[in-house]
Amino acid sequence: MTVGQGRTLVRVPDVDEDPRDIAATVTELHDVTRVHELAERRLGAGDARFVADLGIALWRRYAGQAVSPWQYRSVFDSVLRLLTLTPGVVDQAARLVSVVQDRHTTRYAASLLASAHSPADLGVVFDAGRSEELRACVLQELVLRGAEVRHRWATSSHWRYHPLGWLPLSLTPIEGRPVLPDYHLHGSSQELPVIAAEAVRGHGPVPHWQETTTPDEAASLAAAVDNWAEESNGHIEARTFAFDDDLPAAAVGDALVRVGLQCAQGMTTGLKVCSASQAWRQLFSAASTGGAYNSGEFGAYGRLLAWRSVAALVGAPHDAPAGDVEAIANRCSWYSFALSTPWFDRVAWDIGLAVVTPDRRRLAVLAATDTD
Repeated sequence: MTVGQGRTLVRVPDVDEDPRDIAATVTELHDVTRVHELAERRLGAGDARFVADLGIALWRRYAGQAVSPWQYRSVFDSVLRLLTLTPGVVDQAARLVSVVQDRHTTRYAASLLASAHSPADLGVVFDAGRSEELRACVLQELVLRGAEVRHRWATSSHWRYHPLGWLPLSLTPIEGRPVLPDYHLHGSSQELPVIAAEAVRGHGPVPHWQETTTPDEAASLAAAVDNWAEESNGHIEARTFAFDDDLPAAAVGDALVRVGLQCAQGMTTGLKVCSASQAWRQLFSAASTGGAYNSGEFGAYGRLLAWRSVAALVGAPHDAPAGDVEAIANRCSWYSFALSTPWFDRVAWDIGLAVVTPDRRRLAVLAATDTD
């Protein structure tokens, strides 16, 4: 229905209106607050199916458009949050996501679900007929929150060829307790990890070197931060180098400058010793939450991408399991140099990592920065 407001007619969705009709006319609204309120009222009255139907109708009508209307984006996000964060309606949340079948939305929904419900409450997600992608993402989101998932699907072998099947079903020591978003119906918040480490002092001789970076290696190194460049304003430098002799710890900072890294030009101080665990958490945050203008890949794939970057930084074999990657990482020497040169934007999104392998003959570098 419409009501007069000065000289302007404002359409107000009716409580008994068909969700498809609301979806069809939502772009006529200058303010979608009433639609948000209607969805909340219907959910509060026990009609979660109506809310899921509204989300499905919105998706089917607008998701395929090159530039989707802001009204659709606002209402769909509200509907998705209502269904994924409210107790007792997980079945309708899973129903909505199974219709959507969009990579980004599925990963987002999995993060929301795992943040608000126990593994037992999410059993319906793992039951037969659900999206394999949703199940895999929810499983890994729960693992990131320290949960133990005992549903038979989680330990079955048929999904092990899924990319997320490579990940351990429990957190490893290098991961610790990752910082995860705090979701609520109208937004979210999350802290960015900061590396606090001891500065490297002094200088040393830099042995003769040659660059060894291949395109595949550069892509693997940058896996965790690639979204900064692809979806925001980020810049990345990812390279590897081989030395003819041992690279002394005191010479690492000099080596970063000597090998011609753009991100290190002008660096005189700022190199710090850090741990593999500190680096993993920073990479996970970059992959899962994104940069200045994007939302990242969320927890499940953020975890996978962080591991890929770590594996490339330490030079682990391509098919190495997580346990082997972690063992190699713990034997390597890790350094942080974010913010040490003008190359970094110094806003909020800066990563500078250098890794020297145990034999002191290989140096891998990943630097990334983003700005709003």
